[in-house]
Amino acid sequence: MGDVVNLNRFRKTRDKAERAREAEANRARFGRTKAEKERDRKDAERRTQTLDGHKLDGKD
Repeated sequence: MGDVVNLNRFRKTRDKAERAREAEANRARFGRTKAEKERDRKDAERRTQTLDGHKLDGKD
């Protein structure tokens, strides 16, 4: 005969592993460090300032 298995414990372990895999996938897809976010924010700000600095006045 096989070993006795607690089905509730088995389900909880299985669900926990599934949540861990999903969390890992989300960290890989959405996770960015604070430094990366700050760099992107500064790049966007610099692009906006450059674009605004090159605008021509439409008053002729």
